[in-house]
Amino acid sequence: METITWADFDKIDIRVGAILSATNFPNAKKPAYQLTIDFGELGIKKSSAQITDLYEAEKLVGQQVIAVVNFPPKQIANFFSECLVLGIYDENKNVVLLQPQQPVSNGQKIG
Repeated sequence: METITWADFDKIDIRVGAILSATNFPNAKKPAYQLTIDFGELGIKKSSAQITDLYEAEKLVGQQVIAVVNFPPKQIANFFSECLVLGIYDENKNVVLLQPQQPVSNGQKIG
């Protein structure tokens, strides 16, 4: 495992946001949702997330997630993903979202 410095870690902007909408992303290579996420004072960002195995789109609305918000936009098919929603692969290779255990203000920085 490669180590990083605190300065390296400080470059990563990880925030909490609430999902405003989740829709199927039929143009993605692997099953995914297009998410619209409210990051409070940081604004609204979009993300593509391969989380269809464990999550239903309509139940994601209102849930808070953790995301890296300072990556450049990445084009995925006909969609631009503006942040990376974080998760952990379970034993079946499904993504389990990282989420706060208690509600917090959208846009709060992790670190």
